[in-house]
Amino acid sequence: MNDLAALDLNLLVVMEALFAERHVSRAALRLNRSQPAVSQALGRLRLTFEDPLLIRGAEGWELTARAREMEPVLAETLAAVRGLVRPTPFEPAQTRRTYRLTMSDYASAMLGPRLLPVLREQAPGVHLSITTRSRDAAMAAVVDGDVDLALGVFPERPAQVRESLLLEERFVCVMDRTTLGDRFDPSAYLARPHVSVAVQDGRVDEVDGALARLNHRREVVVTLPHWSVAPDLIAGTDLVLTISSRSLREPLDPRLAVVPPPFALTPFRFVQTWHERRDGDAGLQWLRQRLSECAVAA
Repeated sequence: MNDLAALDLNLLVVMEALFAERHVSRAALRLNRSQPAVSQALGRLRLTFEDPLLIRGAEGWELTARAREMEPVLAETLAAVRGLVRPTPFEPAQTRRTYRLTMSDYASAMLGPRLLPVLREQAPGVHLSITTRSRDAAMAAVVDGDVDLALGVFPERPAQVRESLLLEERFVCVMDRTTLGDRFDPSAYLARPHVSVAVQDGRVDEVDGALARLNHRREVVVTLPHWSVAPDLIAGTDLVLTISSRSLREPLDPRLAVVPPPFALTPFRFVQTWHERRDGDAGLQWLRQRLSECAVAA
């Protein structure tokens, strides 16, 4: 009982954030506290449990063996305590928070113009920090707590990462109208040089994967890291760009022709993903709902 009397329950909340984020600054951001305050709380926790809890490893901060043992017990304990306390309603207009998102320029261009007016009207205290990462890096950032949401196409994701569908997207082919010809069949497609958008190093994209399954291979002469600039490179060339339909800005350059691919390309799922530990985050639930609404309108 004396040990319990010496323990401040608020310290357990800090410990939960530290265990989840494995970083003092990120835990402070998650808790909306200052970094010195969280550092001081970590010092008290270390004294209380007579263990460092967080130590520097080869790839950043890591939990000690004692901390790893405590982590599931701590989660169960705080879940039980929170069940005794009436949850505080989330008030968008009153919140002061920075959401960290990772997405491609395609997603930013598609959702940003719809999302930002909503945020400014309903939650003016909300800030967005948006980065672009490869698929693997985005999933790692979600798991490590470096981002709150990752938006994109993720055929593979860790078991602890949740997802919800924002939209299904289809591919189209873009080329200079003068080079379209009378027939755009698979042979004509494969005979042309191509532009590819690759935001993931070393990974075969959906187009090349579909061609490989048909025992075909296209010649990619230009590889770009961004979707937005790709259509601007096509006019006046013999290049073909196979791109998601919503990547094309309106009005489209009249010199360009847009046609369906001459072979089967399965529509792809564009999703938003988050770590399961954020399931109970009312503020993040609110943002996910706003993103879903923006995607419906896209």
